[in-house]
This record gives sequence, C-alpha cells and structure tokens, in this order.
Amino acid sequence: MKKTLAVLLMAVLSLAVFASGSNESAGSGELMLGMVTDSGTIDDRSFNQGTYEGVAQAAEELGLQCTYLRPSGTTTTDYLTAISDLYDNGYRFIACPGYLFAEAVSQAQEMYPDLMLIIIDDALASGIGENTVAITFKEQEAGFMAGLATALKLQTGDVGFVGGLEIPAVQKFNWGFQQGVTYANENFGTTISMDPSNFVYQGSFADLAGGQQLAVAMYDKGVDAIFAAAGGTGVGVINEAKNRRLAGEDVWAVGVDVDQYSVGDMGNGESCILTSAMKDVTGVAYDQAMAAANGTFEGGRHIVLGVAEGRAGIPATNPNLTPEIEETVASVAELIKNGTLVVQDTADGLIP
Repeated sequence: MKKTLAVLLMAVLSLAVFASGSNESAGSGELMLGMVTDSGTIDDRSFNQGTYEGVAQAAEELGLQCTYLRPSGTTTTDYLTAISDLYDNGYRFIACPGYLFAEAVSQAQEMYPDLMLIIIDDALASGIGENTVAITFKEQEAGFMAGLATALKLQTGDVGFVGGLEIPAVQKFNWGFQQGVTYANENFGTTISMDPSNFVYQGSFADLAGGQQLAVAMYDKGVDAIFAAAGGTGVGVINEAKNRRLAGEDVWAVGVDVDQYSVGDMGNGESCILTSAMKDVTGVAYDQAMAAANGTFEGGRHIVLGVAEGRAGIPATNPNLTPEIEETVASVAELIKNGTLVVQDTADGLIP
C-alpha cells in the first residue's frame, strides 16, 4: 500500500514539471518566463527558435525559470489551452510568436489580467489589452536589403522565392525582396531576372521535404538563389542549396528571420547562405522578458520595428558578401532610415 501511494505521489508531482526543468521557483515570488510555439517546432532554426532564445537568454541572465510548450494543434483552442497550462503552473510572462495566436491572445488577456503577454507578428486589431504588447516588423525592409545584397552578389542570373503560409508577414518579405532586386537592377547595373513561376508559397512552415522539392525544381530550371521565408520548410530549401554547392553547383539560399548562416554550414568552413533577411525576434523577446522581470513592462501597445530602429535588415557580418557589397547595402539602408527611400508593403507592380 505504501509503495502504491509513493508511485501515485510521484505521478502527481510529475504533472507539475515541464521539459526544461522543475517549477521550484513557482512559490518563491520570482517571475517565470514561458513561450508557446506556433505551427513549427522549437528547433526550427527560425521564428520559434529565435523567439525562445530571447526569452531563455533573459531567464539565464536573471536566474529565472523558463520553459515552452508546443500545442497539440494550431487552432485557437489549442493555443489557448497551452497558454492556460503555463499560467496554471505559475508562468506570468508568455511569448506567442505568430499571427495564428491573435484570437487566443485576445481571449487570454481578458482571462488572465495579471499575465504579461507578447504577440509577435500581429497587431491585434480586435484590441490590445493593458497586459499585452503586440509587435510587428517591416518585413518588406528586411526583404529589400536581402534582395539588394543578393543581386549585387550575383550580378546576373535568376532568383526565386519560397514562402510558407501566404500571410502578410511572409508576403511582405517577398515583396520587399523583389523591390530590392529591382532597385539593384535600376541603380547598380545588375541584370537579375524574376520569373513569376519561381515565386511560390508552399503552404506550411513545417514541411522540410516540401521545401526541398520546390528548391529542386527551381534550381533545375536554372535559378541561382532562392529566398526561403518558410520556417522549417525553408530549411528544406537550404538543405538542397547545401547539397548542390557541395556537388560543385554555384547556387545559393537566402535565410529569413534570424541569421541562418550556420543552418547552411556545409562542414567545410563554408555556408550556402548568401545572406539572411532578419527581423530581430530574439531581441524583442529578450527585451520584453527583461522588462517583465524588471517591472518596466508596458502593455497596451503596438510596436512596429524596421530598419530605422535597427530591428530589420541583413546580418552585420555576411561571410559570403564582399565588404564593398556590405558597404553599398549599408548606404542604401541609410536612405531608408532617413525616409529618402520607402519600401512598399504591397504587391503593386510586383509578382503577387
């Protein structure tokens, strides 16, 4: 009987433990930092991973408990259940990366007024609660910088695009990339082609095989570089570029969200990543987690970030770009910062 009770007690205790560690700080009064993943995985080497790394960095620096949950699905109920599970286990800061969280966050901010929430990539048009910060980026500016750098690197040839879901954030990456290529053609003498058939949306952020299949088709048609704005699906594009470069083909992939140079590592000290169109998801997740922990969290706000704020663009260091290309891209970035050059967030005149 005693043995049975012991087993039952351990089972009950285990329900209060998450993958990253125990909840020993739950009763200490210290803030516990959490995150719920979107449709991808925590190791997608893109949006989810970048967001969690920001939260985890804040937790590590402050000695706080930190964990994440992956929902059982991608419905509002699935997301809200995951948020509620974290809340019930003592987490009072939760990061939600992706527009799919919009309805769940809208409901959670009403259900849990003492919960500090951030949603990345959605402006919460239905209303931002006093305990919520909504963060969006000017993806078109990051895409522009990457398109410009790609054109300057290639000088001539063809480029393509593989998106995940056809949602505003991914569309803006696409549209900005096209504008960057066009700007290079018109102002720096490059001759880069963009065939509409090579600009596609795969329909998922978590289909590595599907992304690789699209890359195979494009590279076989002669595309020289593919901008992959597709999370885990984009890793499939990167893998195909890596395989082809190792086989001697001069093709490239362009990363997204975070600096994906390491994702394209070919094991010989080189990478197939020409550059990456970045938005600082890690930085904003870190900043908001730190603010929550330090008592300076300001809810009820929609924050829009781009090149001018230093939160969008390409990496500071791009091993596959020459210093001259980096200087040219930086000079054009200054035009965006001072308003001389405006990157459109629509598809007017572009490949839809």
